[in-house]
Amino acid sequence: MNIKQWLQVEYLPIPLIALMVLTRFHHFGDVLHLPDASLAVFFFAGFYRKKALFIFLLVMAGLIDTIAIANGTSSWCVSPAYVFLIPTYAVMWFAGRYCSAFKSLKITELATQFGVVTLAVSAAFVISNGSFYVLSGRYPDLSWGQYLARVAQYYPPYVSSALLYAVLGYGVMKLVKALPALASKHEEI
Repeated sequence: MNIKQWLQVEYLPIPLIALMVLTRFHHFGDVLHLPDASLAVFFFAGFYRKKALFIFLLVMAGLIDTIAIANGTSSWCVSPAYVFLIPTYAVMWFAGRYCSAFKSLKITELATQFGVVTLAVSAAFVISNGSFYVLSGRYPDLSWGQYLARVAQYYPPYVSSALLYAVLGYGVMKLVKALPALASKHEEI
């Protein structure tokens, strides 16, 4: 089974959905909670290539946010800019679709995919945070220089948590791809 075949199986959405449900309630994470995995979920959902899954995940993200806010999570991030999460997640989805074209998990292809993920996460950051700055109404007197200084503190954790999930996801894929070879070696013994 090659990686493309594994990614096309009907069960792939289940761990992605579970990961989003388990991590989205606490967007930044803390000692007791993992950081939000939504960016990585949309990236790996792009591998699956089913548009219905993208729409389902968007609806689920909105539902999770609604439930979290109803249960005491701050609604600070919900503003007219919230709609820009659609292009934010679309960037990740299309990056995943692009990376799904790679057939193996060789180091050169992994490096290329890591670069694509890094660029996609950076673009997602610009879309989501830039739209919040411009459209939320929360910072009417903030200059672009002040904005850049303020968001500089959010960029590293935003990118690092998404990249960590991506690396873990690729690690799982590499393990799944190696399992048939390991099983055949085990049978020879």
